[in-house]
Amino acid sequence: MMQIEAVPPQRHLPPLLKLVLELGPLVVFFLANAYAERFGVTADQKLFVATGVFILATVVALSIHYALMRRLPIMPLVSGVVVVVFGGLTLLLQDKTFIMMKPTIVNTLFGMVLLGGLIFNKSLLSVVLDSMFALTEEGWRKLTFRWGLFFFLLAILNEVVWRTQTEDFWVSFKVFGIMPLTVIFALSQTPLLMRHERKDAPKT
Repeated sequence: MMQIEAVPPQRHLPPLLKLVLELGPLVVFFLANAYAERFGVTADQKLFVATGVFILATVVALSIHYALMRRLPIMPLVSGVVVVVFGGLTLLLQDKTFIMMKPTIVNTLFGMVLLGGLIFNKSLLSVVLDSMFALTEEGWRKLTFRWGLFFFLLAILNEVVWRTQTEDFWVSFKVFGIMPLTVIFALSQTPLLMRHERKDAPKT
């Protein structure tokens, strides 16, 4: 008789640990920029120091995630690759423009992927965000469209801020502007999630 092996359920990180691994490098980046001068770093060099710390913290966070889960979620992976590439160019060429454009590149990329997928009737949000929601097809389309537009909005905001404000303001905006805006937007989608939840979704 053929023996059927049970497929082990997909593991998920505890929410708090997941939050620390995904947002920790950004917080470390902010702290390194804020306190670099206390360690003898000049004002015009502290963003370079913070960028180097950001790259290291990103690699460490991704490594820990992979060690625990043996896989990497798409969004942090893509963001991490861009951090390493553009952060590396920032340090190599001593040009702060690259790290400042990183959020623009990442958010534009995600916006293009999500809205581009809709053109081909593909709702890619569950893949991009490593989502655990169970929605109807209409729900996924609407949520994907909204997040696609939101990512483009974040890209535009980043361009406006880094081109018109100081370096310190831009760094603070990444932590105290982008993060709260993203949380508020995500929470604002709760009614849509409730309306389009699949009634036949298995309970976990």
